[in-house]
Amino acid sequence: MKISTKGRYALRLMLDLALSDPGVPVPLRDVAQRQDISDKYLEQIVTPLSRAGLVRSVRGAGGGYLLTRDPAEYTVGEILRPLEGSLAPVSCVDGSECCGRAEQCVTLEVWREIQQAVSGVVDHITLAQLVERQRQKAAQGCC
Repeated sequence: MKISTKGRYALRLMLDLALSDPGVPVPLRDVAQRQDISDKYLEQIVTPLSRAGLVRSVRGAGGGYLLTRDPAEYTVGEILRPLEGSLAPVSCVDGSECCGRAEQCVTLEVWREIQQAVSGVVDHITLAQLVERQRQKAAQGCC
């Protein structure tokens, strides 16, 4: 399984918003500069996040994007899925497509274990935890 640049940049965008002053809209061009990501590419990324209700836009002078909830209420999985879709390693694990061999398929068990392991990580790390990790790295003089 590989996370696309859209998924990786979505997580960086959300982390950037979480590190900003709460309630103060953050222009995408500012995020683009800090994260070294094209602002046009960020526009493509923020749309699915907005549709999923994870961010909201504020128009006009001083506008930008805000988180819709407290960072502790977001998980990494919740941020990745609007851009990546299912994080299942194969389609038969998420139920979207399965062959007639599922009943006797031993490898399906392996794919399910991988799915559970991935979900166990991404669905239990919160955006607030990433904020704390980032602040610790910054305090150590890294990143």
